[in-house]
Amino acid sequence: MFISDDIIKRRLLIDGEGGNDDKRLNNLLKMFIRWTQSPVDEDSNMVYQRILSTISQCEYTLEKSVKVYQMNLEEQQNYETLNQRIENKIEEATLKITECKSELQQAKRIRKNRQEYDALAKVIHTHPDRQATTKQLQSLDEELKTFKDRKQKLEEKLDSRRKQFLVLITAIHELQAILDEDEKKAEIEEQKTEEMETS
Repeated sequence: MFISDDIIKRRLLIDGEGGNDDKRLNNLLKMFIRWTQSPVDEDSNMVYQRILSTISQCEYTLEKSVKVYQMNLEEQQNYETLNQRIENKIEEATLKITECKSELQQAKRIRKNRQEYDALAKVIHTHPDRQATTKQLQSLDEELKTFKDRKQKLEEKLDSRRKQFLVLITAIHELQAILDEDEKKAEIEEQKTEEMETS
């Protein structure tokens, strides 16, 4: 008789770890009934031994099932503990990742600031330091003061020359007026001389 794989799988799933316990119990019940109804002889003794053996097998299967059940409970507890540990580890890893991201952002900011500081430092190094700049400013102040003094002296000199020039112009105008007057007098005298000669 051919039995398909599906039927075997279904029977195994139904029986599970029991290993045909129902059949064994039914056989035990039948043997017990037969043993109680049969007369006491050598065969009944063998049936009795078989009953004891079957009871022993049933007890063994029961103990085995109990042990498997306990082991399954313990295994389930272990899996739950392991699952909890894994969840805790995942939470810790998530927190660490968040912290690392924050640290990374901070490190990026620090690096960017350092790069900016380095760039500023290079720019600063291209310019003279404060003492040199102060000395240069003092030198320029002194030079400016000298130029201001020179300008003031030149302005005073120019003002003096302007006044002298005005005096000279005035003297020239006066001299011109005197010369004009003398010329007019000379012309008048010439006219008088000519009139006297003609008369």
